[in-house]
Amino acid sequence: MRTLITNGIVVGADGSTAADVLIEDETIAAIGSDLGATGLTADQSIDAAGRYLIPGGIDGHTHMEL
Repeated sequence: MRTLITNGIVVGADGSTAADVLIEDETIAAIGSDLGATGLTADQSIDAAGRYLIPGGIDGHTHMEL
């Protein structure tokens, strides 16, 4: 399954930028500007306008001590 998240603000170690994120089979396949215009197809699209995306972020409820 492919999911395209568009119009988000991607946050990484080097700062933040407006970008899209393509997820394929629970793995981040691509991060870039206007990925939908490049001809990528997705089973599901999510408009994340005005929202922050943290690719690879860890769930705050993770039990790290285990």
